[in-house]
Order: sequence, then structure tokens, then C-alpha cells
Amino acid sequence: MNDGPRPIEVLLVEDDPGDVLLTTEAFEHNKVANTLHVVNDGEQAMAFLRREGEYADAPRPDLVLLDLNLPRKDGREVLSEVKADEGLRSIPVVVLTTSEADEDILRSYHLHANAYVTKPVDFEQFVSVVRRIDDFFVTVVKLPR
Repeated sequence: MNDGPRPIEVLLVEDDPGDVLLTTEAFEHNKVANTLHVVNDGEQAMAFLRREGEYADAPRPDLVLLDLNLPRKDGREVLSEVKADEGLRSIPVVVLTTSEADEDILRSYHLHANAYVTKPVDFEQFVSVVRRIDDFFVTVVKLPR
């Protein structure tokens, strides 16, 4: 018996506190039952994904929302490392960034991003985008367990 979509673990890799707040509010606004974990730079993201140091007990994310412009290790490097890692490459990565540059879009897909989404500035549009990402990855897509 299936009681609907199972909650998923989402890792948000975002250094802008305003965007973290918007994403958190969008999840709450959508009544999303998923668990949102937040790290603020690329090195923390890799430690979380590899369950190293303070993240030793971290759950394996079902989905990563990745900003490109991050301190310490940028999102392109994180994406490249995730997709090159046998144990991590099956985790879907959605690039969620302000960049609309063709080179960023092309490079992200070249590095095997599962989707590239430009962050809307408007709160309601941002909430709508997060809802669509959530609906797609929780309701439509079958994620690996």
C-alpha cells in the first residue's frame, strides 16, 4: 500500500542567507514534508555528501539544490566532484542559481547536472519554482533509494 510520495532528504548548497530563507519559506509554504539540510559552501557540501567530520551522521540526500557561486569551492567544482564519484553520481543535482549565462548553463549540463533553474527574484515566483522542483522530484521522478 502506497500512502503517496515519501518525504525526501534535500541538500541545499547556498551561501546567500536571503536565498536560504526564501527556500526554507518556500518549503514551509508548500507544506513540503521533505527535510531540508543547508550548507553554505562547496567544501561543506562535499563533507556532507561524503559524511565526513561534523557530517558523519548526515543522511544521504535524495536531491541536491546547488548554487554555482559559492565560497571555498564553487558549485561547478562540487557538481564535477559529485558526478565523478561512483557513490554520489546517482543523486540528482539541480543547479539553482542567479546566473543566466549560456556558458554556465552549458557547463552545468556538460558536468551532468540534472536540471538548471534560474532563481526568480520575486518571492511568489521563487516559491512557485521550488514547488515545481519539489513536485517533479517527489511526485513524478523515481529516485534511487
